Amino acid sequence: MESIISYFETIPSSHRSLLLVGGITLFWILEGFVPLFKFDYKKWRHALPNLFFTLTTVIINFLLAFLLLKTSDWTVVNDFGILNWLPSMPLWAYIVLGVLLLDFIGAYLAHYIEHKVKPLWMIHLVHHTDHNVDTTTANRHHPLESMIRYAFTLFGVFIIGVPIGIVMLYQSLSLVATQLGHANIRLPKKIDEVLSYVIVSPDMHKVHHHYVLPYTDSNYGNIFSIWDRLFGTFMKLDREAIVYGVDTFPDVLENGSIKGLLKQPFQKYRKPTQ
Repeated sequence: MESIISYFETIPSSHRSLLLVGGITLFWILEGFVPLFKFDYKKWRHALPNLFFTLTTVIINFLLAFLLLKTSDWTVVNDFGILNWLPSMPLWAYIVLGVLLLDFIGAYLAHYIEHKVKPLWMIHLVHHTDHNVDTTTANRHHPLESMIRYAFTLFGVFIIGVPIGIVMLYQSLSLVATQLGHANIRLPKKIDEVLSYVIVSPDMHKVHHHYVLPYTDSNYGNIFSIWDRLFGTFMKLDREAIVYGVDTFPDVLENGSIKGLLKQPFQKYRKPTQ
């Protein structure tokens, strides 16, 4: 375990880039062999706006990365944060708890609040207005949302008191988890269901992308499914019944346009259908 943490403490940018590109490539290929839905679309054309927003997310995270490092180092030096206030524990438990808590604050809590606060929902809307969810949808976030998500992660690092090795491990796992959750792949239903007791499986997350409430306001998790089950936001829906998008923002052309998506958060709020 020490060697794993040591690796992630100094993980090269090239390795993180490989993880991003390699994950998209892997799931892109799998989507061709075992698709959940056979979309009638030009895959590359659909991917362009999503990859654009992936790039903006990468740039924002790169420019602000020093804040994570400084905050993490400060908590370790000053013995501050939840992990530092707990009794000593085995390293593996320390790592698991750190990743779990980061997943709660940086992913679940951030996601939940984005759905409940109207201005934040309008920013997050860009992620939900994809009518053909696939692995490229994973990082389809408006630049404003990338900054909001970053702020939650930074707060998590501060309040939990996580060393940078665990932070980088969490971000790497989060990246792969979100690519898997959005991938247009069909796992055997039983396997998907078993996975969903521990991690956010593809079928579990697809429910969150259904076009009407209450399903849109469910299954907020990213890596672990425990938070949705614990806080009563877990829902099921047969995957064959899922329709992607947001019913009050049905314009397919606008929802596939970089320019349209950049302006989307500034449109008038439209109450989702119950």
